[in-house]
Amino acid sequence: MYNSSVHWEARLPAGAPRLLGWNVPPEELIHIPEHWLVYPEPNPSLHYLLALLYILFTFIALLGNGLVIWIFCSAKSLRTPSNMFVVNLAICDFMMMLKTPIFIYNSINTGFALGNLGCQIFGFMGTLSGIGAGTTNAAIAYDRYSTIASPLDGKLTRGQVMLFIVLIWSYTIPWGLMPVMGVWGRFAPEGFLTSCTFDYITDTQEIRIFTGTIFTFSYVIPMTLIIFYYSRMVGHVMEHEKALREQAKKMNVESLRSNASANSQSAEIRIAKAALTICFLFVAAWTPYGVMAMIGAFGNKALLTPAVTMIPACCCKAVACLDPYVYAISHPRYRLELQKRLPWLEIQEKPISDSTSTTTEAVNQSTT
Repeated sequence: MYNSSVHWEARLPAGAPRLLGWNVPPEELIHIPEHWLVYPEPNPSLHYLLALLYILFTFIALLGNGLVIWIFCSAKSLRTPSNMFVVNLAICDFMMMLKTPIFIYNSINTGFALGNLGCQIFGFMGTLSGIGAGTTNAAIAYDRYSTIASPLDGKLTRGQVMLFIVLIWSYTIPWGLMPVMGVWGRFAPEGFLTSCTFDYITDTQEIRIFTGTIFTFSYVIPMTLIIFYYSRMVGHVMEHEKALREQAKKMNVESLRSNASANSQSAEIRIAKAALTICFLFVAAWTPYGVMAMIGAFGNKALLTPAVTMIPACCCKAVACLDPYVYAISHPRYRLELQKRLPWLEIQEKPISDSTSTTTEAVNQSTT
């Protein structure tokens, strides 16, 4: 019992604003960290506004990631080893949005309506999708770097990618199982008590150690790998382009690329933009949650009001909406497949020329 000192009668103080958890049955109240129970209940309109926002997030993310999974799995030209990582990322984002009906139902009922069972499901799915997406992003960074650095022998085979994906889920699943099974840590409601994540706010040594550990293994390590591989990749491409320009100058020609006049934007600029976008999305999605967890476990808990803690949750859902467009819709072959199967979208993608060099093709792949 993490908050056994809280009494049911205390949720309805006479003559005072209703506090969070006022409508939670006594048997469910014990699952809520005491930190949230001292805040007043927000206006119901805020619950309804968040429910509408999550409905919008869910529609956009399920549509975008659903299209990615469908097209990449069914189109023969897109069933490459590298694109298996993109599909795995789309599955993670898809899974993240499948749990939003719990949040929407809780918000419509202005509180902890689905109780601890709904909380455990929400937290478990959120952990799998969040850590799965982070580690998949790190694997994509490694794959893109190895393809750019060694175009001929650096590409991962289908068997190697499958092994990577098995390792990703083997790494991810225990972080979701341990809190659910009560082995280490726990899932608990946060903010307005309509969403759940791992408990980072309860003031115990176990919670602090768990929070610091999961922060390191689910955020710091993937972030470090992503930054390392993308920075190396950008540096490698810029060196390659510089060498091509110097060689072209020696040969007294404008460019060594047959299709250079058709590309107004140099390869290094495109790859830099893609890398920065990928890094920015990961930072935007998980840095707010990471900072919030560290404050809750080791800092001034008074900074974490219920309204503040809803911001990181919204950031994660927004990035799940954007991921399919950054990783897939920028892919020319994907756009061609969409144009073929959904002509009413009026994408008007031009056929891909087969005259591109191996390195240029690798650069194009890396912008997915």
